[in-house]
Amino acid sequence: MIVGLVLFLGIHLVPTAPGLRGALAARIGDKPYRGVFALLSAVGLLLIVVGYRTAPNGVPLFAPLSAARAAAPVAVTVAFVLFAAANMRTHIRAALKHPMLIGLLLWSGVHLGANGDLSGTILFGSFFVYSVIDLFSALRRHAVKAFVPVWTHDAIAVLAGILAAWLTMRFHGAFFGVPAVA
Repeated sequence: MIVGLVLFLGIHLVPTAPGLRGALAARIGDKPYRGVFALLSAVGLLLIVVGYRTAPNGVPLFAPLSAARAAAPVAVTVAFVLFAAANMRTHIRAALKHPMLIGLLLWSGVHLGANGDLSGTILFGSFFVYSVIDLFSALRRHAVKAFVPVWTHDAIAVLAGILAAWLTMRFHGAFFGVPAVA
């Protein structure tokens, strides 16, 4: 899991250093850079999921927070809507600027508080720290692409986010080896 986190989050931190990202893309070409980025991301994500599923269960660090467990279904649903809105021309994206990173903060923060075990703390804490670093970097770099928002994209993002959240919670145990809190 840790190797996957280093690979996945490490490759996602490259854009926070525009000079490094530009140098890599110039050296190998933009399309190959994107391909390597996607491949390393996929391998890292696979290692994270497999590592988390096979990590020893029950090594407690702190008692799970009941407020986080209660808020998890709503926070995760909002996070999924933000994930969907981040890749469309939504008013949500226009207002928040970085909905994916805000959604990742919500998702990882609520999971961090709702778990309390060692592997969950490493996993969700890593994503939480990454999202804070990337959000500050994106704000500092003014990394926002201009676009014209479209209301139908907002509707699609909301519906897709709700559906994805429902499916994820419904099959959470099968996907991740741990049932979702209800």
